[in-house]
Amino acid sequence: MTAAETLYDELLGLAQEAARRAGALLRDGRPTDLTVAHTKSSPIDVVTEMDIAAEKLITGLISDHRPDDGFLGEEGASVEGTSGVRWIIDPLDGTVNYLYGLPSWAVSVAAQHNGETVVGVVHAPLRGEAYQAVLGRGAWITDEQESTLPLKVREAPPLERALISTGFGYTTERRTSQAAVAAALIPQVRDIRRGGSAAIDLCDVAAGRLDGYYERGLNPWDYAAGDLIAREAGALTGGRAGTPLSTELTIAAPEGVFTPLQALLEDLGAWRG
Repeated sequence: MTAAETLYDELLGLAQEAARRAGALLRDGRPTDLTVAHTKSSPIDVVTEMDIAAEKLITGLISDHRPDDGFLGEEGASVEGTSGVRWIIDPLDGTVNYLYGLPSWAVSVAAQHNGETVVGVVHAPLRGEAYQAVLGRGAWITDEQESTLPLKVREAPPLERALISTGFGYTTERRTSQAAVAAALIPQVRDIRRGGSAAIDLCDVAAGRLDGYYERGLNPWDYAAGDLIAREAGALTGGRAGTPLSTELTIAAPEGVFTPLQALLEDLGAWRG
């Protein structure tokens, strides 16, 4: 086993354990009347005390094992580190779903080595599923019975028969712009879904449950783990033509859907607003 393989195994084990523990904390500790610690961009974008506690659990567990690693987390974790490894964490992706008691929320943990994402784990406790990927080794899903199956994207249909998922931002201006894009897109595809968790949407592309996904306004912690999982399952990911996925635009789909979807989103100005 090479040094890189040994490192990736270590990072995968830590990511799995951190995501599992944070998921259990969020699932079992969810109060019936959630106390909102503060808001971010609008009253819709709630950040709960549980969200913050989950990030502290993840960073604490990883730091105990790898004190020289860096962190980038949605709830403020920001450490440069000296080891060449940086963890990108969304402790609760799908916060509004969590607030309302809907099942589509997840813990997302990714590890980068020298700037490249090499491990991704997305744990969705109320789905009873965990999705994982290691760079160059593929992606797989584990259920509550600890059964593990490989993930593989669906064979690409024509765009007009593709089921596409998207998400909306939290500010009124951005939501208005995104709604206009979705309205123009929906007659040109099979249908559109709006699940409320970017990490789960990316994993659903990997699992063949969606034919494609796009969204504007994501941050690295939203897509880092799910991006690797989707790619290792055979999806293409990116942003506007010739650019990687980013806050400006994130797209994931099998090759036969990716290119026409990307071109259509460009024509519709999905990256604006």
